[in-house]
Amino acid sequence: MNLDDYTEQLQPLAASLGLDYYPVDFELVPQNFMLEIAVYGMPVRMHHWSFGLRYIHQLLHQNMGHSRIFEVMFPGNPCRAYMMDRNSLAENALVTAHVIGHADFVKRNELFARFMRMAGGHILEQSAARAHNLENALLRHGQQAVETVLDAALALEPHIDVHQRLYRPPYSAPPQDQPPPPRQDAFRQRYHQLPGEPTPIPAAPSRRAIPPHPEQDLLWFIAHYAPELQDWERDIFLAVREEAFYFFPVHACQIMNEGWASYWHARLLREADFLPHELYLQALRAHSDVVRPYDNEQQLALSINPYHLGFCIWEDIIEREGIEAARRVCAEEDDFGFIRNYLSPALADKLDLFSYQERKDGETRVLSRDIHEVREAILAPKYNYGAPCIVVEQMNDDFSLVLRHDHARDGRGLDLAQSEQVMHYVARVWRRPMTLRTVDFRGAPRSVEVKPADSARTSAKPA
Repeated sequence: MNLDDYTEQLQPLAASLGLDYYPVDFELVPQNFMLEIAVYGMPVRMHHWSFGLRYIHQLLHQNMGHSRIFEVMFPGNPCRAYMMDRNSLAENALVTAHVIGHADFVKRNELFARFMRMAGGHILEQSAARAHNLENALLRHGQQAVETVLDAALALEPHIDVHQRLYRPPYSAPPQDQPPPPRQDAFRQRYHQLPGEPTPIPAAPSRRAIPPHPEQDLLWFIAHYAPELQDWERDIFLAVREEAFYFFPVHACQIMNEGWASYWHARLLREADFLPHELYLQALRAHSDVVRPYDNEQQLALSINPYHLGFCIWEDIIEREGIEAARRVCAEEDDFGFIRNYLSPALADKLDLFSYQERKDGETRVLSRDIHEVREAILAPKYNYGAPCIVVEQMNDDFSLVLRHDHARDGRGLDLAQSEQVMHYVARVWRRPMTLRTVDFRGAPRSVEVKPADSARTSAKPA
């Protein structure tokens, strides 16, 4: 039997176990194409030099044995799954079962469903169309102009507001005219005409502040309010924003999603009596590699393997509460609720989880094994899409822009040098002076200022 035969038999087995998922298109691809998909995040996506750097980084890690890509799966209707043609038959049988678990999660989980309703179920076709539009922009405007816009848009890629709609209109327009003054009777008219009575000065029409509230969606704000942005530049910002919306549930549900897929690939293979015994044993070894807690067989890991942690939590939920309770959790939660509500103290102790600190001198210190601190340490990289919370605070009459780092809200500091570089990228598109207000590692107020006419004159100084 070949892989197609096993796939055809795994799907009815999954249905008999209660899995309900969008159709999945499976495709075997060579290693270099798989690597490009993993780095770009799409089979066809807008080209940018930063993806080349990620490609080199991923290739080095892979050649050094630190990572291996078995599959890449894209949620949608249908879902698309790419598997390495160099995988063994047993590995690709496991990958097929794993992808079926992913597809069930994607259809069941409300966060995925909400964002799919906004972004649509055909993101890969949309991404390819945007890549085509970008190629046309390169021909019309030149590589430097297009890369300048992409530098800014991709630097702000995680800076969206996921609580807003994807297709969001601009702020409502302020009233055009002041309401007419109330009509005065004859007595009041004669009163105002008396000698010495000052002539009333009509109130100047008030200018509505933009933004009317601190605005977290930087990509949306720049696309709609940058003073000299051309239509093709605006399209690039909105395209990057749309893709960021598509990827957000993948980021927000990574532990749940990988754990759910791992639970179901293990169960499907265990109950697939049509698999030859030797192939099942090989797939079981691949499963052990996927869900092991330690990196490179070391006996201590300083990072979380989402496959392992998610798999263990799902097994614990199903053992204690049953599969239907697990399906309710799958539908209702993201990683924040999943970790806070279902990573129990007993399971954390069993998995030997702890929070730690890496000192500048290279020493690593265990900080705590308290369950609340462990949970928050796991979730810390997920807050605000993994990016510092930056909001647009004020746009002045001359279109100069004031940004503020909401450090009290996200609890993150800013690398001032990196912040300057991002500000350079954005200022070239905003084309007006920009200021970012933040604090340094001591909590002292600091500001980063960029003037696009002389971008070298950027300063980081006390605010």
